[in-house]
Amino acid sequence: MRDTSQTDIYDPDFVADLFDRCSANYRRWSAVSSFGFTYIWRKQCVARLPRPMQSDAVAVDLMAGTGEVWPHLLRRFPGLGRITALDISHRMHLDAVARLHGAHADRITHVEANALETDLPEGMADILISTFGLKTFNPAQQTILARQIARLLKPGGHFSLIEASDPQGWVLRPFYRFYLDRMLPQIERFFLKGAHDFSMIGTYTRNFGDSAHMAEALRDAGLTVTLKKHFFGCATSVAGHKPIVAPSA
Repeated sequence: MRDTSQTDIYDPDFVADLFDRCSANYRRWSAVSSFGFTYIWRKQCVARLPRPMQSDAVAVDLMAGTGEVWPHLLRRFPGLGRITALDISHRMHLDAVARLHGAHADRITHVEANALETDLPEGMADILISTFGLKTFNPAQQTILARQIARLLKPGGHFSLIEASDPQGWVLRPFYRFYLDRMLPQIERFFLKGAHDFSMIGTYTRNFGDSAHMAEALRDAGLTVTLKKHFFGCATSVAGHKPIVAPSA
């Protein structure tokens, strides 16, 4: 496993470099290593967004990676007007543009930026989604991210975020941790020619715990929030909306 004892694994430059290296294998390897659960969890994350949605609605996908969630979004909301996809990794963007979603290219705008510092317009999003990007933020950064989400959402806009988690209390947690912490790094080294970047998932999920802190940060930012466990807590999601504030008399 990569020695990160002297490294800030939440530094934006570290995260960007990590996903730049992973980009070529990200889609295939994440699906295989999760036994298909990432596909299921993305679909479940999108399902937490309510329908119907107006035909010109704008969706923002934070930490968008190579856009695996977009087909789910477009199936649930076929009249969706535009998706703005933001990611800090340059190579993730290149991979998404070059290999994915050509039929919907005119509806997807790619923005290479740090989600904590994005200057996307306030109140632009009817829908905001993120799948498997939360674990790369420490608690302080999650608080900043929650404020950004509140800023980006329109009043009445909805959000849904999901992340792989550490299922505390689950009877099979020791096997889950053994797979992430021990087996996954070895499998990755064998099949990806010595790579050890995906093995960081074990470190990130252990540190992340679950989405409880993010839920509190979103509430503190003025959003309504519900927290949900998926598959015994191996993933957790938060979903809710930005309340519409009635004008004062």
